[in-house]
This record gives sequence, structure tokens and C-alpha cells, in this order.
Amino acid sequence: MKRLKYCLPICLIIFLTACSPINSQKSSGNPSLPYNPNENIDYSTSEIKSIYFAGGCFWGVEAYFARILGVKNTTSGYANGKGTDPTYEDVIQGERGFAETVHVEYDPKRVTLTELLTYFFKVVDPTSINQQGNDKGIQYRSGIYFDDESEEAIIKAFIKEEQEKYYEKIVTEVLPLGNFFLAEEYHQDYLEKNPNGYCHIDLNILNEDNDDTESYKRPSDEELKKNLTPEQYQVALLDDTEPAYSNEYWDFYEPGIYVDIVTGEPLFSSRDKYDSDCGWPSFTKPISRKVVKYEEDTSFNMNRTEIRSRVGDIHLGHVFDDGPEEEGGLRYCVNSASLRFIPLKDMEKEGYGDLIGEVE
Repeated sequence: MKRLKYCLPICLIIFLTACSPINSQKSSGNPSLPYNPNENIDYSTSEIKSIYFAGGCFWGVEAYFARILGVKNTTSGYANGKGTDPTYEDVIQGERGFAETVHVEYDPKRVTLTELLTYFFKVVDPTSINQQGNDKGIQYRSGIYFDDESEEAIIKAFIKEEQEKYYEKIVTEVLPLGNFFLAEEYHQDYLEKNPNGYCHIDLNILNEDNDDTESYKRPSDEELKKNLTPEQYQVALLDDTEPAYSNEYWDFYEPGIYVDIVTGEPLFSSRDKYDSDCGWPSFTKPISRKVVKYEEDTSFNMNRTEIRSRVGDIHLGHVFDDGPEEEGGLRYCVNSASLRFIPLKDMEKEGYGDLIGEVE
């Protein structure tokens, strides 16, 4: 149980804002991006290896590889060009031959080089010369650069098999890393800091893996009207907001999980619940960020981010960036009426045994 104090009781007075901070901007994370499974992994005892991927604009490549389980860190930079200390202005001129490149540091016990190559070829066009997406120029060529000579044979063997999927020749270059210079600070974690930033990569491809949506079905509205209480129906299906400090789970901290009231899909764990003093259940994150959808909400002359359940598509609440900084800085403010609580002791018999580790 977490009881942290972060939000003033003024939220009770203006409950429609759901403790919304005014003009608050933080670089603690972009909730519209896919969940990063590495954020709670301790890599301090791992034997980390490196590989370098050039796949067009490095903003999307960096955000993409950062979210592959087993990747400790990603940084954007300029590789295999002429001279030293290039600036972005130098690189876009193309005369020095640098490629926008992402340094990927990974734990080979969690993700192999071959698996990383598989991920890479999912998001690049390896037959395109000096272009990815809308970006054209030598700096946007595709390439794989290694600093361990033993990896060259692995990479080339992989590409040989990959070539069978294409009519045109794969032009992705495979070379030893000649040099690598970090890009300017504003390029690092760019999409984390700029939710509307350009990205030629569809990061939603990360949600295609292990996507368990078939286990949960949304009943018809007629069934839901019959089985839900009037308040649950009004909040979950008609996008209403329940009163602060007068709902089932706002001050409830028993161990267990919170599931979609409509489908039963697991959404939040008690381990991530804390007291934000705003009168609604507050969580630092969902069990997985892919189980919720993020939509712009401009109702009541406010600019907020609404969260809805993935399968049930019911209104859950809103996400704000005034949460505990040590937990990532986000606060998922959720209506109790949209949730059903499954106690830890009942999780196994109710079919949620595989999530016990998310609670304990």
C-alpha cells in the first residue's frame, strides 16, 4: 500500500478537473507511447552489449528500441561519417556522410542480437536508398554497425535470409562502427518530450506482440444496462464522472487487481495505487500501458487526456503528469464505477493467477 500526498484537496471543489494541473509540462514520459517494459528492470548486474541501428529519423528508432524488453538504454547520434564532433546542421548537409543512428545497449540474456535484427527489419524499408519514410538524404540511409567483429557473420546471415522476402536488393549497409557522436540533447528521448513529434515508425507495432484481446469480450449495451448499476452505466458507458471522496475505491488499499467492469480485462494493480488526495483511485501506471487507450478530451473548456479501456472501450478517467516523480511522474485518475476489484486471495480461482506477481 502506498499513501503519498501529492494533490491538494481543492480537487474536491473542482472535481470535473480530476486534479488536473494547469499548464503543467514535464518530461517524465509520453503516455501516448507504448508501454516501456524496461523501466522497472535492474540491469546493474547484466553483461551489456551494444549494436548501432540507422533507420531514418532517429527519434522514432530510439523510442522503438527503448521499448523492446531487454534493452537497457538507447541514445541518438551520428555514425560512420568524416571528421569529429558533427552538429545536426553538419549532418543534414550530407557532405560528411554521417547517418542518424541509435546506439542500443542490451542484455543478451533477455534479448538476442537476432531478435533485435528482427525488430529492426519490421520498421525499415531495407531496399530504399538514402530514404526512410518522408525523409531523404544520405543521413537517412539504413545501416547496422557493430563493434564486435564476431557479430558481422550473424548480421550478414540474417540479411541473406531476409533477402528472400524482397524482390529488390537489400541495401542496408553492414559495417564495423567507425565512429559515433552523441546528437544534441534536444534529440535525446525526443518523442518522450514531444508528444506530437514526427515519427516515421508506427510504434503501435510493439502492441502486436503478446496482445491478449481475444480473452475479453464486451457484452451488448442491453446486457450492460441490465447488469450494471445506474452509476456504473452512467460513468463507464456515458462518460460521466462520479463524485470525489464518495466512491468505492478512492481510499481502498487491499492487495489485488482492478479489472474493467465490463469485460474483466485486468487494468491496474494495487501495488501501483497511492493516495493522491484528489478523491478518486489513483495509480502510477496500468498493469500494461497497452490495456488503456489515450484520447484528447477538450470538454468543459479543458485540455486533458482521457483514458479508456482497450477492449471494453469504456471511460476510465484521465491521466495527468503530477504523479510521484520517483514512479515515473504520471497519475492515472480512475473512476471506481468503471472498475471491479479482484482480491489477491481470489485471483487464482478467477483466472488471474498469472498476474499474482504484479501484486506481490
